[in-house]
Amino acid sequence: MTETTQTQTTPPGGAKPHGSHSPRSPEFRLAADALRGLRQDLFHDAFAYRPLPRMRVDGPLTRRLPEGMREYAAWTPHAAVAAAGLLAMAVATTASHGSGSVATLLCGLLALLPVLVTLIRPVGAFWFSLAAAPVVAVFSSTWGDWPWLPGSFTAHVTVLTVVALRTRPRVAAWMWVLTAAYGVIAETVFGAGRYSTNSVPLLFVSALALLVVTVLHIRREAEQEVTAQQSETAQERSKRTLLEERTTIARELHDVVAHHMSVVAIQAEAAPYRVENPPPELEQAFVTIRENAVAALTELRRVLGVVRAEDYEAPDAPQPTLADLEALLANVREAGLTVDKAVTGAVRELPQGVELSAYRIVQEALSNTLRHAPGATARVEIGYVLGGLGLRIVNGPAPTKSLTKSTHGAGHGIAGMRERVTMLDGEMTTGETNDGGYEVTVYLPVATAEETA
Repeated sequence: MTETTQTQTTPPGGAKPHGSHSPRSPEFRLAADALRGLRQDLFHDAFAYRPLPRMRVDGPLTRRLPEGMREYAAWTPHAAVAAAGLLAMAVATTASHGSGSVATLLCGLLALLPVLVTLIRPVGAFWFSLAAAPVVAVFSSTWGDWPWLPGSFTAHVTVLTVVALRTRPRVAAWMWVLTAAYGVIAETVFGAGRYSTNSVPLLFVSALALLVVTVLHIRREAEQEVTAQQSETAQERSKRTLLEERTTIARELHDVVAHHMSVVAIQAEAAPYRVENPPPELEQAFVTIRENAVAALTELRRVLGVVRAEDYEAPDAPQPTLADLEALLANVREAGLTVDKAVTGAVRELPQGVELSAYRIVQEALSNTLRHAPGATARVEIGYVLGGLGLRIVNGPAPTKSLTKSTHGAGHGIAGMRERVTMLDGEMTTGETNDGGYEVTVYLPVATAEETA
């Protein structure tokens, strides 16, 4: 059995095998991309129908106009383009005076129409204006500037400016390059030695106009990007604050529930020793209660313990309740806030979660008053009603308007309060009062003993 070895050799001269392609140079790829961009911007759908939209009338000036005038103000861009077209037509007819009525009319129309076409087909208007320039030069009997007669000069600069405003800066750059190419060819081939050429002035004026338009485009895009980033940042900040508030609530509830479960476990373990000769069934029941309490406490710490930060330490003192409001009111009074408290109904002990949430809501509402209405007076009303707890925290207007700018509802304190109320299936309303103050009203439902049983 003979083995056959095939060896692939490179042809002399380093030629590539058939079907392989040499890598393209960076210059070639740059030129190919440029031609592709030119074809896409100025040739693909060049005469597509793209009507100029009406102007928005919600600006600082147009908003003050009467309703009827605002409808007409929306057509301001169209009127400006039409006026520029009439100006180009006037320049063209004045410069071609003496060429005959037909030639004068033709020069005027070829200056007006490309400008008007920018209203519906912007890229097509550029080609129309570029093609109209030599036609006007041929039919006009005016001997002077070449290849841009006064009417064509005015019309083409106007077209370049309007099209640049309606498209992208790259399209404006391509139009300027093609205009320069046409001017060089026309001056070199047809105008050498016979005319005073004026492509350089046109290119200079149009370059200034396109530079201004490009700066406007860049500024508009930057403003839009900043607005989008600000909106996204505000949303992210709101979400982050809401998550932080939920984390705080979870921590507090963890501390409250863990404390009660620990008490249940300790009491269940100590209960058999308080009864003389307890029956085995009772001892087993207490053992079961303790085991369930310990298991529930372990599971609670496992699930809710993940919301604790690494540097978080559980408070040594119990979580605050409505009984601690007097200390809170004393603190805010020392900070300069005049606040009164009124309690209605039969005061009774409520579930600790409700007590804690009510305390935090009052605390946040008074903090908002200190921040947004310095110097105002506040009132805290607590109502123990059948089936729940009512809260009303209201503050008057700030005595001096220049001290602060009211931003009620713009912060995240309201979101935190609403999160606590939602957690307890309660109701909450906020809003400004008739005298310019602010009011927070909350109702927290509390199940009765019969409903709990």
